Amino acid sequence: MKTILLMVGRTVEPHFVAGINDYVTRVKRYLTFDTEVIPELKNTRSLPAEVQKEKEGELILKALQSGDVVVLLDEGGQEMRSVEFAKYMRQKMNTVPKRLVFVIGGPYGFSQKVYGAAHEKLSLSRMTFSHQMVRLVFVEQLYRAMSILHGSPYHHE
Repeated sequence: MKTILLMVGRTVEPHFVAGINDYVTRVKRYLTFDTEVIPELKNTRSLPAEVQKEKEGELILKALQSGDVVVLLDEGGQEMRSVEFAKYMRQKMNTVPKRLVFVIGGPYGFSQKVYGAAHEKLSLSRMTFSHQMVRLVFVEQLYRAMSILHGSPYHHE
């Protein structure tokens, strides 16, 4: 199984870039993992939020492949503790035949078509984070899950 983090827009803050790159390197010790960036839309100030979500949604759907298991990182998704997420990842590693794709949408969330294509939704917190920060939090949690599954001392109960 290959795990993908699909994101709308690139990460621009240097401290987030450094943190994300560090955790991506760590995750790759345990898992076939890549990040993919969908370019941000240009000239969005005049676009209504719904139109922007639709246009981003088209790009997200175009990046998906047949057979992908799609998990949206969404404020309305299921919340779980880190140990539960590790069990979730173990189950996915044993059942997903091709690609497990986690998706971080744009600033207004996802279009209805993207929700329709998703298999699941996960929430990282009830709090709202910047899209830059969500990327870092997710890759850290993915690394934490892998370290739990492999008995690394990174996670403490």
